[in-house]
Amino acid sequence: MPHPDRRHFLATCAASVAAGVTTSQLGWSNQSAARASEPIQRNGTAQFKFSLAAYSYRKLLQGKSATLSLTDFIDDCARFGLEGTELTSYYFPDPVTPEYLRSLKHHCFRLGLDVSGTAVGNDFGSPDKETRQAQIKHVKNWIEHAEILGAPVIRVFAGHVKKDSTPDEAHRLMVSSLEECCEYAGQHGVHLALENHGGPTATPDGLLRLVHDVKSDWFGVNLDTGNFHTEDIYGDLARIAPYALNVQIKSTISGPDKKKVPSDFKKLAGICRDAGYRGYIVLEYEESGDPRAESARYLDLLRQAFRA
Repeated sequence: MPHPDRRHFLATCAASVAAGVTTSQLGWSNQSAARASEPIQRNGTAQFKFSLAAYSYRKLLQGKSATLSLTDFIDDCARFGLEGTELTSYYFPDPVTPEYLRSLKHHCFRLGLDVSGTAVGNDFGSPDKETRQAQIKHVKNWIEHAEILGAPVIRVFAGHVKKDSTPDEAHRLMVSSLEECCEYAGQHGVHLALENHGGPTATPDGLLRLVHDVKSDWFGVNLDTGNFHTEDIYGDLARIAPYALNVQIKSTISGPDKKKVPSDFKKLAGICRDAGYRGYIVLEYEESGDPRAESARYLDLLRQAFRA
């Protein structure tokens, strides 16, 4: 028997159709209309969980000299007392099979870990349609992989302006490609998070231009604290924080002179707290030293700063 509320809904719809009124006019819709990204409306106070990006272990996971597997990396994330693990696409076997993805998901679940997200390398700036379509296909493949893994978000790039293109043309192609991928991502329950990663996204103005022009409810920002090399790094990070779907923390920052200085974790925590961010704080360790020991040390410092 239909629920009383459902009977009322169906009766109202039938009467409205007879009167020439659409369900969208009533405020009902199977899918919300795509719109430009706006600051994310958070519910409640800021809240943080912690994860580690597999990119931190790149020297241990990549190539013929790899000494660890993704399963080993996941084990370390559990040993570090994290809530999640970020499984960067670069370190998966080729081809990536559903069976392998499910085995990783199983391993994470048994250890009490979320797959907080994954990350791909892509470039949507090429004016060559075939080249660009290959990049779109790659992202769509990883959307399917993320769905199996249970990863809610994929870190993506916009790309770079090519020699045989212009900034305006590249922007148009990037927006179009991102929208196509976002539409596919939404069908699979996965979000795409655009990283501030050089090229058009090297400044908050460039990043936010893309964010505002891509019309999708499944789109936002991957805030990487080490990728703005501007005069006011923390102020610029604060500008993009309201749009963040994921936050990756680097242990250092560098301004226009590219001279590295230690990141101020307490200041970064304040930026995330002021934006009302609720989600994963992911360490992405890029410095020299033993990544296993250094990741453990910096994760302790991160948790102290963000939980203060």
